[in-house]
Amino acid sequence: MGDPVTQQPASMGSFGYGAGVPPGLAYLSQVDQLLVQQQMELCEIFSGCETNNRYIISNTLGQQVFSGREDTNWCTRQCCGPIRPFDIQVQDGSEREVLTLRRPLRCQGCCCPCCLQQMEVVAADGQLLGSIRERWTFIKPKLTVHDASGRHVFTIRGPICKCSCGGDVLFRILTAEDEQEVGSIRKQWSGVLREMVTDSDTFSVSFPIDLDVSLKATLLGALLLVDFMFFEYSN
Repeated sequence: MGDPVTQQPASMGSFGYGAGVPPGLAYLSQVDQLLVQQQMELCEIFSGCETNNRYIISNTLGQQVFSGREDTNWCTRQCCGPIRPFDIQVQDGSEREVLTLRRPLRCQGCCCPCCLQQMEVVAADGQLLGSIRERWTFIKPKLTVHDASGRHVFTIRGPICKCSCGGDVLFRILTAEDEQEVGSIRKQWSGVLREMVTDSDTFSVSFPIDLDVSLKATLLGALLLVDFMFFEYSN
């Protein structure tokens, strides 16, 4: 993995679908893909106790651009498992907080249509950047992505089978109006041994390079919500 990127370009002002760049997120204006690797926790593997998830967020060159860390207490992790509420703080290469991802305690799946999963993505200055909401379906998972005003911008559709089985698992990012594919969230196959003994997975998210930075940050949040909903397992 390359050295962390500590210098980010200055704000570009009007950009993509929106205007202005939230503090600390100007680097996102340069990229159309991010790689997210959950860090393997040996304590979790050997003890079976859930630990706070940690993530390395890199560009396609393998340079670390952000890091993320879950903030929950021990009882919440052990009792609530993968549906637990959490805050994830995302920091840049200088360890300055640039994002907070907030997930409340809610249900998941077709049995609880009135209390499905949600996440809010908030900038370092407290500004709401966007949100992700699970939608009720029988078989294929469906999430909707909303901007700060609540406008439905994207739909994320997942596969019937979320098992890797030797290949990647693809969640398509579609426009809200005509469902044209503009990107994807991909859970990458990590190999037989790693898939068997740990849930520390590797993901990627792709999006249009001229997309508003706030929506890129929201899609990063969607990736982490997908991880918890479909690939985080109770020990």
